[in-house]
Amino acid sequence: MSHGLTKSVCAPQCSGRCFGRNPSECCHVECAGGCTGPKDTDCFACRNFNNSGSCVPQCPQTVIYNKLTYRMEPNPNAKYQYGSICVTQCPKNFVVDGSSCVSNCPSNKMEVEKNGVKTCEPCKGLCPKVCHGTSWTDSNRETVDARNIESFINCTKIQGSLNFLVTGIEGDPFNSVPPLDPEKLKIFNTVEEITDFLNIQSWPASMSDLSVFSNLQTIRGRKLYKSYALLVVKINSLTSLGLRSLQNINNGAVYIKGNKNLCYHDTVNWTRLLGSLKENHVCHPLCSSDGCWGPGPDQCVSCKKYSRGGTCVPDCMFLTGKQREFATKSGECLPCHPECKVQEGKETCTGPVSNKCLACASLKDGPHCVSMCPEGVMGQEGTIFKYPDKEGNCKPCHNNCTQRCTGPGIGDCTISSRYISG
Repeated sequence: MSHGLTKSVCAPQCSGRCFGRNPSECCHVECAGGCTGPKDTDCFACRNFNNSGSCVPQCPQTVIYNKLTYRMEPNPNAKYQYGSICVTQCPKNFVVDGSSCVSNCPSNKMEVEKNGVKTCEPCKGLCPKVCHGTSWTDSNRETVDARNIESFINCTKIQGSLNFLVTGIEGDPFNSVPPLDPEKLKIFNTVEEITDFLNIQSWPASMSDLSVFSNLQTIRGRKLYKSYALLVVKINSLTSLGLRSLQNINNGAVYIKGNKNLCYHDTVNWTRLLGSLKENHVCHPLCSSDGCWGPGPDQCVSCKKYSRGGTCVPDCMFLTGKQREFATKSGECLPCHPECKVQEGKETCTGPVSNKCLACASLKDGPHCVSMCPEGVMGQEGTIFKYPDKEGNCKPCHNNCTQRCTGPGIGDCTISSRYISG
């Protein structure tokens, strides 16, 4: 029998190639380029993927629907796409991205290792980026200046220290270094951690705080400037520090001196270095006794009651507003799941996920509120289809339904089924 037969000489029932002219001699739909029989293992080549000799539309997925928990869960028999082949593990030097083997993670994901498997995980916000800090041993990096400022773009962790000296802020004509544009300092908005120390001995006169470091959470103090992890010295333009996210200085002391217009720093629970608090400069009423970094409810070290997005608030939106909230144990206000139905006179949810709603806005699959019932998701025994009953609960279609249904019987399959009468 010729391998060159095409659909032009196949029975009309065949959607592609065939291995004979009879209606029962069609190639499997996943075959490409012909076949020797009707099965997905009889193909000359695969239209999509080759799974251990069988041509399949997709490799066994990494997550499958669990009928008992009503959730998508890890598939113990998962395989990954490596070119057009399904493999049980990606080759060395490749990482898993979803269900594919890739050489590098995309820009919005980072590489992590789970159970010995390197995978790409979505970043929460900006992906971590480690950058080298300033260095006394490198004449081009003794201080942050106009020459090196852009090397800190998108940095989340500074390996080392950051020095801000007058030769960097005001420029150094002797070494042909121009003054630093104050707007460029906003580059440091992404920094969350400094491993050594932060030393600020010069600052633009137009800037009244250090809020370019508003996301700095930790100064580790592995190496210190003398005995200090944080220094702010003789910056007359400063009226507040604005280090609103700073929670940990793991080692070393704090040195704040000679900043004649600086307020609020004495409200912070650290060793007092200056005199008493200036008159009328008090923390916002929503701040706790831990103090504050400056005026306003977004400058509190911690909150007296609740917080939302880094700002202290008197209450979460438990009972009012279009987007209802719940409070974490730490007092952070977070939104209810979008599929929760807003309740009047009582709380809408007790947590962030779809099974923490008091009632569902649309449909319900087991304990979970959903916008639509599972349709065409992979399960342990094949593809899962469900339909919503009159109460809005998702119920399984008949086992022979291959696409969708409107009810539980085989006659409720809407397009086709595996059952053929006759």
